[in-house]
Amino acid sequence: MVLAGLSKRWVLGLTFLSATLGHSANADWHSFWNAVHVDYARNNVWPQPFVDVDARAVQDPFVVMKHNGWRAHNTIGNELFREGDCSLTLAGSRRVEWIATQSPQDRRTIYVLRGPNDNETNLRLTSVHQSLSSIQTGGPAPQVVVTDIEPAAASGGYATSINRQWLQNLPAPKLPSTTASGTAGVTTSN
Repeated sequence: MVLAGLSKRWVLGLTFLSATLGHSANADWHSFWNAVHVDYARNNVWPQPFVDVDARAVQDPFVVMKHNGWRAHNTIGNELFREGDCSLTLAGSRRVEWIATQSPQDRRTIYVLRGPNDNETNLRLTSVHQSLSSIQTGGPAPQVVVTDIEPAAASGGYATSINRQWLQNLPAPKLPSTTASGTAGVTTSN
């Protein structure tokens, strides 16, 4: 009697275990073959799925650099506004005109450097908007944005002195005395 009860329990337990394991083994078998087919297809088109991702990863820093360069170029800084009334100087008006008419259409954003206080910043914005109102842009008016990032700049005198020093130290051009193959080069007689 005890043996019969024990064997019934074993049979029921083994049946339950085989039903459970058989179902999960079947699911693992299908997922295994699905993974095999996916890996086979991926290996046959390699490296194509990864080329675009890699190319984008290489290009993204350059996109940011290009944007930052245009922002620096299109920033109307302190030197382009008059002291006191914060109106644009002649150079500032010409810079605004160039940005509004000559820069690429998707780069026509004018960045106005924030003034020392809100009143001066508002006067600068008003001056830029007045300058824009007299310009025929041939499209939508450029967006005007306040920025805190001041572009790097140097005085014209400093840039000229650097250029003159470079020109003074530039060696005179001359032809090499030998060619790449080691033979005597071109010589001129006086």
